[in-house]
Amino acid sequence: MSYREPVHTTAACAPLPQFSQAVKYNGTVYCSGAIGIDPATDNLIPGTVTDRARVALQNLKDVLEAAGSSLDRVVKANVFLADMKDFVAFNVAWDEFFPIDPKPVDFTTCLLSQVNN
Repeated sequence: MSYREPVHTTAACAPLPQFSQAVKYNGTVYCSGAIGIDPATDNLIPGTVTDRARVALQNLKDVLEAAGSSLDRVVKANVFLADMKDFVAFNVAWDEFFPIDPKPVDFTTCLLSQVNN
C-alpha cells in the first residue's frame, strides 16, 4: 500500500506551517514552491533575479536530495515570475542548475500580484 511521506530538510528554507517542503508518493517526489530565501536567516536574499533564482533552485535541490532524489530526475517545473522581463535573468540560473539535456519541461508565467510580508 502506498502512503504519502513528508520530506523535510533544514538545508532549505522552511515552508509555511500549512505546507510540506515535499511529499513522496508511490516513488514520485512532489515539491512545493521554492523561492530565494536563505535557510540560515529565513530572509529573502538581496541581489538580482539571477541571485534569487540560484538560491531558490538550491533550495529545491536540497529538498530533492532529502527525498532521495536529485535535479537530474526533474521532469517538469512550473516557474512563476513577478515580471516577464526577468525571464532571461532567471534562465541564467536555470541553465546553471539544469546544464544537461534533456532539460525538464517547464511552464513559465507572470504573477499578476505579489504577496508582501
